[in-house]
Amino acid sequence: MKKIVFFDIDGTLLDHDKNLPDSTRKAVRELQENGTYVAIATGRAPFMYESLRKELGIESFVSFNGQYVVFENEVIYTNPLNRETLKELLEDTKKREHPVVHLNHMTAKANNKHHTYIEESMASLKFPHPEYDPEFYMDKEIYQSLLFCQQEDEPFYRKKYDNFTFIRWHQYSMDVLPKGGSKAEGIKKMIEKLGFDLEDVYAFGDGLNDIEMIQSVGNGIAMGNAVQEVKNHANYITKHVDDDGILHGLKHFELI
Repeated sequence: MKKIVFFDIDGTLLDHDKNLPDSTRKAVRELQENGTYVAIATGRAPFMYESLRKELGIESFVSFNGQYVVFENEVIYTNPLNRETLKELLEDTKKREHPVVHLNHMTAKANNKHHTYIEESMASLKFPHPEYDPEFYMDKEIYQSLLFCQQEDEPFYRKKYDNFTFIRWHQYSMDVLPKGGSKAEGIKKMIEKLGFDLEDVYAFGDGLNDIEMIQSVGNGIAMGNAVQEVKNHANYITKHVDDDGILHGLKHFELI
């Protein structure tokens, strides 16, 4: 039976300097040569890691934490945010002076021209402050928004907008997703279409948005640099991303 391996990007495929370790590049290539399907599962938008997909020859991915799923360059599932609820959310963020960035599969637009929270958060992903377009969400399918606020501001949004899921990924930012949206759901859509058995599905991750993914697949692997909550749910903990963690994990499961 065919097997499939899903990789998170930041802290998993890429190290903390956003570089691709040479051992990871070679390991993924060997995995593909062995006939194993390779896919990415990330909170990022597709345009944010197009060069990485090209470098690794990966044509299947779960983007926006599960809201936009592509298998071999064919879109097989989308789950955009509800526009009316998003509009209501934006009214509250404006009152609280919390900027927002909206993303679709092609680009990102901000509703604030310049903001330190946006700049610092996006810089951690090696991306600049997005262009200003406050009405971008009004006629586009938005698969994920980024709400920029500090942790103490979260409870208001979580309590009022219980049909959205909020996942913090930076000191100043959290993802806004449709309720129940997760990498796990995106992966489920892909493996259902392809007919994989769960025991033939593997996933590597390190962050809070990887927990459900790690739990849901047959073989969930936490990076050595993963947060403890991810490690608590993993079937196996591999080495640190800077210490050939992907290579080590794939060899452990005899995939290469």
